[in-house]
Amino acid sequence: MNKLIAEGKTKQLFTTEDENVIRVHYTNHTTALNGKREEDINEKGSLNNRISSLIFTYLAKNGVETCFLEKLSENEQLDKKLKMIPLEVVVRNFASGSFQRKFNTEYLAPLANPVQEFFMKSDELDDPFMNNDQIKALSIVNDEQIKIMHDMALKINDLLKDLFSKANIMLVDFKVEFGIDSDGKIVLGDEISPDSCRLVDKTTKKSLDKDVFRKNLGNLVDGYKTVLSRLETEAK
Repeated sequence: MNKLIAEGKTKQLFTTEDENVIRVHYTNHTTALNGKREEDINEKGSLNNRISSLIFTYLAKNGVETCFLEKLSENEQLDKKLKMIPLEVVVRNFASGSFQRKFNTEYLAPLANPVQEFFMKSDELDDPFMNNDQIKALSIVNDEQIKIMHDMALKINDLLKDLFSKANIMLVDFKVEFGIDSDGKIVLGDEISPDSCRLVDKTTKKSLDKDVFRKNLGNLVDGYKTVLSRLETEAK
């Protein structure tokens, strides 16, 4: 019998017969503002599972080490068990969200280069920004590991920008998380989906991500279905 070992805002993690493999169940639970707003939205879990499975498969084919092993069902996948690094790595290509507010830029203003930011993964502390010295001072990771994550995030950005551009979608920004596998290697973990990316239709500038939920812009599922449909065409 598989045992529940962890439960986050939108996913449940279960043991499997292999101690180095976990079963991940995507729920319909939807949160925003670090959990201050919550709702269950039908189909969202299956859409995120399908989108993330597709993206991780695409990244692996292009040389990115990931936790993903296989999609089991509409809502579940098998992943390598990782020791997660308690950092969120954000890569920004266009101004939006906290970056737009902080620097008072126009919405979707193109950035001269990708901007990478690290945040401590802590709802209690509201995910504070961290620079490299702070990360090392708290012994979260060392210089070499910071560089590995930095370089991997930029490679992921290049690959995703190309994929989404072909699907007529702007990759505004995205968040990734990394972990350490049983061989001691840093690999991409968690998920990449409209829950963790800002995605905007190139033509209409309509949001196709969780901003629809955050800002009450309409039907969240419609945007996620659009993303899945376009990616299924382009990722083949």
